[in-house]
Amino acid sequence: MSDPLNLPAIARLVPRGARVLDLGCGDGSLLAHLQTHHGCTGYGVELDDTNVQACVQRGVNVIQLNLDGGLSMFSDQSFDVVLQIDTLQHLRNAEVMLRETVRVGRMGVVAFPNFGHWPNRLSILRGRMPVTRRLPYQWYDTPNIRVGTFTDFAALARKNDLHILDAFGLQDGQEVRGLPNLMAGTAVFQLQRSE
Repeated sequence: MSDPLNLPAIARLVPRGARVLDLGCGDGSLLAHLQTHHGCTGYGVELDDTNVQACVQRGVNVIQLNLDGGLSMFSDQSFDVVLQIDTLQHLRNAEVMLRETVRVGRMGVVAFPNFGHWPNRLSILRGRMPVTRRLPYQWYDTPNIRVGTFTDFAALARKNDLHILDAFGLQDGQEVRGLPNLMAGTAVFQLQRSE
């Protein structure tokens, strides 16, 4: 998880004792927190060798898998919650993985850097791509293959017939409910399949 200040706000969206699949789990810190403090079980999915090793050292069950290949190894509704925290912006098949998130989980939680945040807008007005604590890379060396805004994601969720249970922004670990597209560096959505 890129911003540890956001960990408690994300963790509170996961019910106690939930079976969790954390896509792009990084070093496993979020899943380890959920196991320790919320009694959750589950798996992380990660591609990077160093992160996989860090997960193992934390006691997090991890599957080394390239998410661009999909989640066909998991059956429908096999997890209570599927997390995509700072993962969506790295995926080539973002829309497919969004649908897979709510297929495999009864609920999905997606969080990503909000490109609509006011410092990013100001940087663009000055003619430069933003470099911030939340988006710390130059345009030419970023691992992000796409950027999106809070409002863009809400439209994508509607396009894919997903029900938004909750949506808010995060800034320095604090929830932002008023004007999150403008005032928050991170967009957070809690979703499920529309019935």
